[in-house]
Amino acid sequence: MDVQRSTLSYLKWPLVVTFIGLGLSGWLGWATEGTAGGVVSFLIVGTVLAALEIALSFDNAIVNANKLDDMTPVWQQRFLTWGILIAVFGMRIVFPLAIVAIFAWINPFAAMHLALSDPDEYSRIIGHAHGPISAFGGTFLMMVALKFFIDEDKSIDWIAVLEKRLRSWGSIRGFEIALVLVVVLLISRSLPGHELAPFLTSAVMGLLTFTLVDGLGTYLDNIAGKTAEIGAKGGLGAFLYLEVLDASFSFDGVIGAFALTTNILLIAIGLGIGAMYVRSMTIMLVEKGTLAEFRYLEHGAFYSIFALSIVMFMQSLFHVHELITGGVGMALIGLAFYASIRHNKHHA
Repeated sequence: MDVQRSTLSYLKWPLVVTFIGLGLSGWLGWATEGTAGGVVSFLIVGTVLAALEIALSFDNAIVNANKLDDMTPVWQQRFLTWGILIAVFGMRIVFPLAIVAIFAWINPFAAMHLALSDPDEYSRIIGHAHGPISAFGGTFLMMVALKFFIDEDKSIDWIAVLEKRLRSWGSIRGFEIALVLVVVLLISRSLPGHELAPFLTSAVMGLLTFTLVDGLGTYLDNIAGKTAEIGAKGGLGAFLYLEVLDASFSFDGVIGAFALTTNILLIAIGLGIGAMYVRSMTIMLVEKGTLAEFRYLEHGAFYSIFALSIVMFMQSLFHVHELITGGVGMALIGLAFYASIRHNKHHA
């Protein structure tokens, strides 16, 4: 890989997509409202949605970079091409439509018609599904974070008092699963009766999805060295893991977007712009070796993931503003970045 690229060069395609996306946002505003005010309003909302996606997903970029660094160049490229299509079209368009189709018992085409003809009802159905979505995403992301910290082979600690103890618990088989189930049970005790079954079902599905995807990735990685063909399949395991991880991160952004607008096309444009920046940040972190240079940056990302999982669980009980969610994550990563700089100066 060429490590001499300038930071600005990584922004080439995100800036192109931003220009096209905001142009489409303005056109959509005119087509929907038919006024200059509508154009300006749609441009502002599209910009805010892109900023929201970047703020909520910066830790996603760091974790992606960590996993991507172990993938072959072929699978890295596939993640950055196929992955962006899945992220934009799959999570920002198909996923909300699938939710409405499931909860309203209608087919996907009827869900699309509902999104375009009656966006308020579409938004109401999405809001009704918020609890189960939060349970799934919270469970999956908490497992991701705990798997990083509860690991006997982990050698670098940022907050040593806490992380050394968590690392020592890595010898207890299934400890992280038990911890997540305790959190799920505690949250479920505060839910009304009619929300309990969907919450628990979604939480179990989140745990099952993590176990299957992580297990598949481990299996493919273990056999990766036998043949070149199987080695490519090892990249498939990491690819699937990253896509499910990206989906879990996207839940919060997609749900939060409906607080700004009910127009599904505008949501797809705004969050799609943000997703392009996240992908570019991912490849920049890999090529510039930023994770190796700033040793605690990865820790900050996983602390941020754990905080996001707690927030998603809390959202099953009450609304947590997206600014809080993004702010906590950025603060944790910022502290980790500062700690890394201090460490580098001390050991210069």
